[in-house]
Amino acid sequence: MAIILYDFALHGAGPSRRGAWNLPQELHYSTWTAERTIADMERSVRAGRPFFTWASFHDPHPPYLVPQPWASMYAPAEMRPGEYSPGEFDQMPPHFAMTRDPQADWSVYEEAGGNWVHGFHSHLHRREDLQADMAIYYGMISFMDQQIGRILETLVRLGVADHTLVVFTTDHGHFLGQHGLIAKGAFHYEDLLRVPFIVRYPGRVAAGREIAALQGLVDLAPTFLNACNIAVPGAMQGVNQWPVWTNHAQVARGDVVVEFRHQPTKVHLRTLITERHKLTVYRDHTYGELFDLANDPGEIHNRWNDPAYAGVKAELFWRFMNAELVREPTRMPRIAGA
Repeated sequence: MAIILYDFALHGAGPSRRGAWNLPQELHYSTWTAERTIADMERSVRAGRPFFTWASFHDPHPPYLVPQPWASMYAPAEMRPGEYSPGEFDQMPPHFAMTRDPQADWSVYEEAGGNWVHGFHSHLHRREDLQADMAIYYGMISFMDQQIGRILETLVRLGVADHTLVVFTTDHGHFLGQHGLIAKGAFHYEDLLRVPFIVRYPGRVAAGREIAALQGLVDLAPTFLNACNIAVPGAMQGVNQWPVWTNHAQVARGDVVVEFRHQPTKVHLRTLITERHKLTVYRDHTYGELFDLANDPGEIHNRWNDPAYAGVKAELFWRFMNAELVREPTRMPRIAGA
């Protein structure tokens, strides 16, 4: 066994660096994630047992730092970052406008027992800096794509590709200038909540088919269990998407609830997402967000206080309350008659 120690201080690869990382790509954590995933699958196949493997890649993610050749694969000048639309925060909760104020006092969101809140800082940036970051971000994705290719090739080499369910997704999106933002946080735009989602299972899930049915990450566990004909524990809140994936049903749910909670009480919000609308409620506050995704896909106009959307808002609040009831788990069958 060989142990390789890489001196980060000597090579200057701390999180303050951006761009090309002089760490060899064979020592990068994306390579390591693929290697350990492949090793786990190989052990399972050799032992003749089924396997469930979660290959959790760290990138793409700030800091924007990746080895060559990925660091120079994309030209910064060709990158097209998102942009802030003047006035779009006028009707939004106060923390949105604060992201454009370098002197904003974020201490109003602090509380005992809490922690630092993702994204609660200035998001002002130079366009050329963001273009450089985007080029690295794209390089990170290409590097990860190569490593995922190694994993898929291993399934073929081991002879299990045709009876292995593969799902590619992530925990959240990212901001690269959209709405003037450059980091995740309490900003429930589609850029952050709508994530990549690809399912592959030869003979069961049709290749090349696209669906618009709402999915939630909490649906993964019960769907996997149903695919394996295993009973779903009552404690799980997700729904079974297997009939949707296999084209035996059009939809499995009519809405999705997304939550962000980085402080015990002061930064706590939930969003109801339907096929057309999004409603976001903030704990202990009367402000919120209502977006009509059909008429305003860029989410520029918050209709929370718009009288023309009063009826829509009331209906969404009912759906929100119903969704909270629906997602409450039934941990054990009810057997008492009283």
